[in-house]
Formats: sequence, structure tokens, C-alpha cells
Amino acid sequence: MDRSGKIYVAGHRGLVGSAIVRSLKRSGYTNIVCRTHSELDLTDQSEVNKFFEEERPEYVFLAAAHVGGINANNTYPADFIYINSAIQCNVIKAAHDNKVKKLLFLGSSCIYPRLAPQPIPESALLTGPLESTNEAYAIAKISGLMMCRFFMRQYGDDFISCMPTNLYGPEDNFNLETSHVLPALIRKFDDAKKSGVDTVELWGSGSPLREFLYVDDMADACVFLMENYSGEEHVNIGTGKEITIKELAELVREIVGFEGEISWNSDMPDGTPRKLLDVSKLKGLGWQEKMGLREGIKATYDWYLSQAEEKLKK
Repeated sequence: MDRSGKIYVAGHRGLVGSAIVRSLKRSGYTNIVCRTHSELDLTDQSEVNKFFEEERPEYVFLAAAHVGGINANNTYPADFIYINSAIQCNVIKAAHDNKVKKLLFLGSSCIYPRLAPQPIPESALLTGPLESTNEAYAIAKISGLMMCRFFMRQYGDDFISCMPTNLYGPEDNFNLETSHVLPALIRKFDDAKKSGVDTVELWGSGSPLREFLYVDDMADACVFLMENYSGEEHVNIGTGKEITIKELAELVREIVGFEGEISWNSDMPDGTPRKLLDVSKLKGLGWQEKMGLREGIKATYDWYLSQAEEKLKK
């Protein structure tokens, strides 16, 4: 990417988008354009077209998405497929129409089949049934990935895609109704610690295996791909390491300092039993993560506490 080129980061206030902005600035990129949802509704095609025509960004990071955990995906599947599909269609088409030099679309590892081979290679896409608890979101993300692939194939657009594993870090969502597992654990254990309760109930059996990547590492990988990769096939972004949800819960409990017990509600769904990405393609290009899981959780918890303190001051 040209260091002086105009870069549009869609979704800059979210977990992923804010990390990409930080990474771009660390890498020396300064001409960054961002819009809040109130300033630009990405589900409105006319608004998106007007923005691209006026701003003429040369590079686009498409990190805007409607996201949530198992409960949110189960409860609002129509919202997940509609909002994400609309955002993707509008931004990718506007990028093509306005001759954007390069675009990176961010998907999710939930696009892969529920029982995909482990670790999951990029080639596993569309080889089996999806996990039912996040099917709507996965189908929308697959559609965005394929749009980039077909725009590259038909028009020669340099539109690439990446599939991050489970992410966490500053600016994460800690709302227990819509959050993913790691921020939910931080919130639950911190609330329990402060209220003095003896037990925290967690969903499922604790047996599923998950991979977690600190969001600033993910953002650095995104910038790395924009600088070093062009190809139709998407690229997995992860660590290649996994941990059970039970082990994760124990680690978060220790870091937060909650001394009570954990009760597992096995009547609630576990989700996909295992979801580890094969990251050999990315690492073969020369990228490597920096943040360890314990260190990353501690940094995320410190950020969460600082935000709580800021809200109390207001």
C-alpha cells in the first residue's frame, strides 16, 4: 500500500476495526478515513455510494459487521444474515465502481463446516454442513468472501479475504446478552468478585476446544496481508494453538481473582466441538503473532477495568 494513500476502515469503532486503525498508525499510515454508524449507514446503498464517490478511498478494510455470541445468533438470525449481507454487498460493489486499488474483507472462522478437519485448512470451505447456532452469520460471511473472489475473477479487482479465529482485546463487547465467550467470562467473574457471590454458572460442558488471538495481532496480520498478499483464496489468521473452554475459564478466573466455584450448565449448547485454524499459509508468508494468551487476557481485563472506572467518573 502507498503510505500516503487514503485508507477507509469500515467499522473503526469495533473490536477489529479499532485495532486495524491502531496497527495502520503504528505502521506509518496517516491518511485514514473513518465514519461512525450515525454518519454513514453501511446498509444503505445510496449512502455508501455517495461516500465512496466523495472520499475516493484507495484502500479499504471491511471490518464492519453485526456480531454476537451463541445466544445472539440463535435469537436474531434474520438480523445477522440481512445486516451483514447488506453491508458487504454495498461496500464491495462501491469499491469496485470507484476503482479502489485493494480491499480486505474480514470473515470469521465460523464459515467452516461444523465437523471440518482439524486444524481447518482454507480448502475446507463449503465441504460440509455449518454449525446451526451461527448459520445465518456464517452464510453472510461466506457470501462476502465469495463476492471478493468473483470480483477478482471477473474484473481483476484486488479484493482479498481473511478468516480470523476467535478474537479478544480492547474495545471488545462485554454485554452478557451478545458477547463472545472470553469477554463474557471476564465480565461474569469480575461481577461475581465484586458482588461476593460463591458460584458462577457457565454454559455447556466446558469441553469444546477454541483458539484465541489478541486483536492487535490480528490487525497486524491484516496490514501484513494488504502489503504482501494478492490471491482469490482467503487466508486464515490465528495462532495454531487451542484450549478447552474449561481451561480458559480457569485461566480467566485466576487473572480476575475470583475465588468462588464454577458451575457448568450442561443443558445449554456447547457450539462447535473444535475449531482450530490451519495457519500454515499465513506463517509461510512470514507472519507470526506476538501476544501470549495469559498476557493478552490480562491486558484485556486491565482495559475493561479502566473503562469501568471511566464510566464511574462521568
